[in-house]
Amino acid sequence: MLQQRLNECIQAGSGYTLEYRLQHEQGHWVWFEDSGKVVELSDHSNNHANDDVQRICGTLKNINNRKQAELEYRENERRFRRLIEALPTVAVQGYNRNREVIYWNDASRRVYGYSKQEALGQKLEHLIIPEPMREAVVQAHHEWVVEGKEIPASELSLLHKDGHLVPVFSSHVMLKQDSDQPEMFCVDVDLTDQHRTAAELKRLASKDLLTNLPNRRFLEEELHRRLAEASRFGQQLAVLFIDLDLFKDVNDSMGHNAGDHLLQQVADRLKSHLRHYDTLSRFGGDEFIIVLPNIAGRNEIQTVADKVMSEFEQTYRLYEQDIYVTASIGISMYPDDGETTAELLKYADAAMYQAKESGRNRYRFFAASMNEQLNRQRQIATSLRQSLDGDDFHLVFQPQIDLASQHIVACEALLRWQPKEASNWASPAEFIPVAERSDLIIRIGQWVVQAACRQVAKWRSQQLLPIRVDINVSGKQLHQPGFFNFLNDTIAEYGLTPKDIGIELTENVLIGADDDLLRRLTQLHDAGMEISIDDFGTGYSSLSYLKLFPVRTLKIDRMFVEEAPYQQKDRAIFEAIVNVGHKLGLNIVVEGIETEQQTLFCQQLHYDLAQGYYFYKPMPASQLADLLTRSEPN
Repeated sequence: MLQQRLNECIQAGSGYTLEYRLQHEQGHWVWFEDSGKVVELSDHSNNHANDDVQRICGTLKNINNRKQAELEYRENERRFRRLIEALPTVAVQGYNRNREVIYWNDASRRVYGYSKQEALGQKLEHLIIPEPMREAVVQAHHEWVVEGKEIPASELSLLHKDGHLVPVFSSHVMLKQDSDQPEMFCVDVDLTDQHRTAAELKRLASKDLLTNLPNRRFLEEELHRRLAEASRFGQQLAVLFIDLDLFKDVNDSMGHNAGDHLLQQVADRLKSHLRHYDTLSRFGGDEFIIVLPNIAGRNEIQTVADKVMSEFEQTYRLYEQDIYVTASIGISMYPDDGETTAELLKYADAAMYQAKESGRNRYRFFAASMNEQLNRQRQIATSLRQSLDGDDFHLVFQPQIDLASQHIVACEALLRWQPKEASNWASPAEFIPVAERSDLIIRIGQWVVQAACRQVAKWRSQQLLPIRVDINVSGKQLHQPGFFNFLNDTIAEYGLTPKDIGIELTENVLIGADDDLLRRLTQLHDAGMEISIDDFGTGYSSLSYLKLFPVRTLKIDRMFVEEAPYQQKDRAIFEAIVNVGHKLGLNIVVEGIETEQQTLFCQQLHYDLAQGYYFYKPMPASQLADLLTRSEPN
């Protein structure tokens, strides 16, 4: 082939340039460029027949590096084209000076819906540019071609063949070919999946996954928007703060899955009573918020609140069991109660707590006095925290009397508190609930345990009549990690035994008890500690708990004895409770004895122990020491 090409050049009488490979002596091939021309013919010849050529002059140039570079260039070009064609979500298009499609990869077909055959030759602005953008795109392309003003990369929404918009991140590059004609290439990354993911994340960020209701974040944003709307149009708006009563008892007794299922049912029922533009959200835990925009007044709010309350008159089905759950609702209004999201939520929350304190299972509208109460509770919490490191807490003791012998057999330690800035003792009915709603009750409870043990040890050192001191333990204390170790260590520190200290629990605490709590209470019981159920009959526990838990004593709430001497129904209930306790081998303490008639009533029925103002009011340790010294009944 090389000889043939050389002959052709000689016969044409022209110079030649050929490229070919020669094998190196080491075996590899090397590219050369051979350039030359005929410089001498035979004397008798005037043509360029091969036989007449006497001499050819030229050069042989090693072009191996150039050939390798060209080979690599072609290979890279092929590789790049394969890459561009293979990218699934990177659409690459090329446009000539007139914005006509000259290149269209397969990803462009997937992103924009047009095949290569459909796209080639079409104008950019008529193919994928939405109508409102066309003029600006044409102008930008012109400025780049004529003035060199580049088009910046940006996120755009371009047109699909079927008419919908496709979100892409579009970058652009201008290339000039050998003809010196500019060609614009667009590299568009399809953002559809990213936008879908972002939308889903935004949805999840504003949704409660358990109930599929809007969550707290969405609620606060929506309430802010609704308030702006109400202000603009002079409308009223209401916020209903719904809190399930004793929801923790359901969680603790039936498990968290049952509690979750209950919340889902509550959410479904609440939705059925709302208008399409009302907002129902799960605010957190067992709390729900309803926003009622554009309301006519209190009557309309009460209608909605009554419908909501009616849903809690029906049973809820949990694991083949029908249970009743109630709710407390607080209501605040715009503009009467507040004008901001924070104010309306705070005031609705305050009204809800007022509903709970009034007996639960009801709703309350916010009143200014509730705000005062909120401020008062904050002040109490602050003062309690400050008092933890001082000497503002004191214990008083109320004896328990054996009704048969009239002897003091035990006493209950009761907490009293006099803040530094106050001249009088604070009411336990006011500060104990504040402490229990916060973690303050944990540290206060520790102080009570230490103070009670210290006092019993002091009485022992004075060789007084030995009696047991009972202390009240809240549910938070009982479930606090390390509480039982702290209790046992403190008892031992003061040289006492578990028989010297008793603990009083409310029956609702038992509902939340797990196997570990049962085991630890059993250990205390087996060590001789008296475990009592305080205010029995006022909670929600089942009688089966009396069989399961190591209880020695029932303390019957004063409400059952107040009218028992005079009212047949009260007497029947009172006797039934006492009989159940006795049948289970439990001691009975009747609380709240304040009259002689109540005392005689209990004595006639041969009840065990009594506690109340008729016998002794709560007293300082020194006064009780005098009683124990005399060891005489009142």
